[in-house]
Amino acid sequence: MNISFTFKNFEPSDHLKGYAEKRFEKVAKYVSDAEADLQVNLLVEKFRHKADVILNSDRIHISAYEDSEDMYSTIDMVLDKLEAQLRKMREKMKNRPRQARPNKMVQMNYISFDEIGAGAAPTIVGTDAYEPKPMSVDEAAMQLDALENEFLVFRNAETEGVNVIYKRKNGDYGLIDPGN
Repeated sequence: MNISFTFKNFEPSDHLKGYAEKRFEKVAKYVSDAEADLQVNLLVEKFRHKADVILNSDRIHISAYEDSEDMYSTIDMVLDKLEAQLRKMREKMKNRPRQARPNKMVQMNYISFDEIGAGAAPTIVGTDAYEPKPMSVDEAAMQLDALENEFLVFRNAETEGVNVIYKRKNGDYGLIDPGN
């Protein structure tokens, strides 16, 4: 986690810098993203010592503000406020039921068109079930060439829908996208 400090209208002592760094490093235990940014703005206006903290990561965007007559207590109060928001957010995420994507299996039936007699119905000679892998349309075309099949069922990585790519008689490819 990247922590940056901005001091305005005062020159901080080394002790205050060390204290602030040590205190705000505790926030890292709530954030799993290594690329998270914590911006700490500390400023003094007459007798008021103010702290404004902004935390940005992939899924978290929160801020906290506090002021008092002592910078050390201001840092402690704004950190308490920030930790309370992070705990609340973590509990909310923990208690939320997981939105599981339904497991979409594809079933393929093999039909035989043996000429037994006029008007005879085709019969299913085999069944295969599998879960389509997510890939781009270009990857699916390369996979279809490698397998030397007539068609390939795959999950489109861009649309998350199940698509079918097939070889046309002229050597080109066709794509069936039901637009789920």
